[in-house]
Amino acid sequence: MRNIKILTITVLLLGAVSCFKDLDTVPLDPDILSADAVYKQPGAYRQVLAKLYAGLALSGQEGPAGQNDISGIDEGFGQYLRGFWYHEELSTDEAVVGWNDQTIKDFHAQSWADGDVFVYAFYSRLFVQIALTNEYIRETTDAKLDSRSTSAAMKAEVKRYRAEARFLRALSYWHALDNFRNVPFATEDDVVGAFVPKQKDPKELFQYIESELKAILPDLADSRANEYGRADKGAAWMLLAKLYLNAEVYIHEARYTDCLTYCEFILNAGYELEPTYANLFLADNHKSKEIIFPVAFDGLNTRTYGGTTFIIHASVGGSMIPEQSGISEPWAGTRTTQQLIEKFPSDLTGIKVDFNAGQTVLYPKLYVPGSHQGWDFTDLLNSLAATSTVAPNNKIYEGHKYFSSSNTRIFLTTIPAPTAPKYGDNGANGTLEISGDTIRIPQAGLHFFKVNLNTKTYTIEKRTWSIIGTATGGVDVNLSWDPANEKLVADAPLVVGTFKFRANQDDAINLGDNGTDALLELNGTEIQIAEPGNYKISLDVDKPDYTYQIKLTSFDHRGMFYTDGQNLEINDLTLFTEGYAVNKFKNITSDGMQGKDTYYPDTDFPMFRLADVYLMASECLLRIPGGDKNRAADLFNAVRTRAFTGSSGNFTVEQLDLPIILDERARELYWECHRRQDLVRFGQFTDGTYKWAWKGGVKDGAAVESYRNIYPIPSQDLGANPGLSQNPGY
Repeated sequence: MRNIKILTITVLLLGAVSCFKDLDTVPLDPDILSADAVYKQPGAYRQVLAKLYAGLALSGQEGPAGQNDISGIDEGFGQYLRGFWYHEELSTDEAVVGWNDQTIKDFHAQSWADGDVFVYAFYSRLFVQIALTNEYIRETTDAKLDSRSTSAAMKAEVKRYRAEARFLRALSYWHALDNFRNVPFATEDDVVGAFVPKQKDPKELFQYIESELKAILPDLADSRANEYGRADKGAAWMLLAKLYLNAEVYIHEARYTDCLTYCEFILNAGYELEPTYANLFLADNHKSKEIIFPVAFDGLNTRTYGGTTFIIHASVGGSMIPEQSGISEPWAGTRTTQQLIEKFPSDLTGIKVDFNAGQTVLYPKLYVPGSHQGWDFTDLLNSLAATSTVAPNNKIYEGHKYFSSSNTRIFLTTIPAPTAPKYGDNGANGTLEISGDTIRIPQAGLHFFKVNLNTKTYTIEKRTWSIIGTATGGVDVNLSWDPANEKLVADAPLVVGTFKFRANQDDAINLGDNGTDALLELNGTEIQIAEPGNYKISLDVDKPDYTYQIKLTSFDHRGMFYTDGQNLEINDLTLFTEGYAVNKFKNITSDGMQGKDTYYPDTDFPMFRLADVYLMASECLLRIPGGDKNRAADLFNAVRTRAFTGSSGNFTVEQLDLPIILDERARELYWECHRRQDLVRFGQFTDGTYKWAWKGGVKDGAAVESYRNIYPIPSQDLGANPGLSQNPGY
């Protein structure tokens, strides 16, 4: 892909982009080859197909800039995916940008005009992509292949390549239909340079895309059987489903039954929801079985200032640490609005009660050096604490210590230094002596210490801890040791009710919380659970004050927002710290490793993925008269179950309706180039009742004219092609 020189013929764009008088010439530039010369080279058909796929990810021949496919347009904002993202996201409640680049803020204000440079850049990119695919399809006819004495095996391979090129053309025509509606049209049957493209009305273009996708299905690889990043039957089914889902917008005909049909094909094609939502947006997301069709990126071989380079860099700024997103440099541009944030739980951490250190730092310490920690007498964290902070020290210490091995040996000392006096036990009888023998702990596990230096005595008791109460159904839920955090933890489903901690499954030693301050007292008040769900309960009994944490794990984990130093409300669009940052896409792998490059990410963009299919099918079942509402709820809840790591976020059949689906699509698919289309379909993009911050250029949001549901035909193309008419309203 990186070594191909663009064919002269393929860069002769449609009249919709530029006009040429005589295109039937032989190139003079020695770096530019004619089509016949190119296709005589081994592997050329595959290489040029790679260029077509690269048209979604790259902007020219060198990367990240140089030998631009489109002269006169910036290679950063002129890249396909970046332009697509601007149109689908910046114009909605999901994204704002702080930069003052030309007219970029007009997207969110919904005040763009027909001379907008960003609209023109994306429009041009669409038709460059269409022109390139047209030329490839021209050069792969049976007649062309026969004229080059192509082998039967290669002809069979090229047949599939050609179907994929037709898919890519249909994809770009769909983007053109969705964004611009009434667009110029040309195919491989139109002679290059001999005509001016005519404008297609939406119904004609809709029918063309539909017929093309159906025609190529037999020639595409089966779902999930093609090379990663290339189109297969699943990708074509998905594009057909998208076309039908929005047919009522495009051609004023409801085609939800057809959409559902193709969704069902995908649901039965072997795709799987990614178990961990966040992994879909990381540097190794190519491993996911959920992604149906990606735009693929590679930090070494696919370098661009658009694509996921733009998405990740632009989202990092303020107090964010770029390295935590896998990049070396923040661009500090894009954030989101309060209206998107409010669709998620108010607490994005799930923590209902957090640890309280109390006065632990003030308590005098008794240190426990031993074989369990390499006899480090200077380890200040390896200690027990006095039971009182009142001076003078009462010399009574307690706390819990975990030992991973049996026959652990320890000393006790009040001074954390190797030369300090240390207490041992010569008789192993619970009596302490200065410089006595090491104290032996026979069993591994958690042990409770109580040491009285007034009487020089101690007790060590092995303990287990559990929680019990009405919230647990009256049964003990055992806590286990978490060595990484040095806490006792339990993951358990809890119901509305109360619980307490108890040792050795015996109420003789039980802990509650009298002050609801996360500090535990012996025989204290039972702890409240206010909502059902899956919880992680953590207990810290290392030393007084004993404390705990309650974390709801079955909450919506999809809200990946950065809030430290960020204001929820946006008063000034130019400030990155106004509006929460979105930390969804990262150049980090699922096991925490950096991508191959710290500037250009390996993170692929999931153009189509399975969760979208679940929600599309659910929506169709609600829209189809007599549709199966139970199945709609099941499909909808499959997405929610992944988000909540359980069923606590599920909706009943009676609760589920179309507005809920619209909100769920925002929660599941934000920043993935679906939002504008969804809002248009639901009548909320322009003149609907839904408003978001700075829509219409007003802080609290304002409705705009409905003609802005589509973008204008750029004035540059209207001037080049007198056969084009402007979209209504512009």
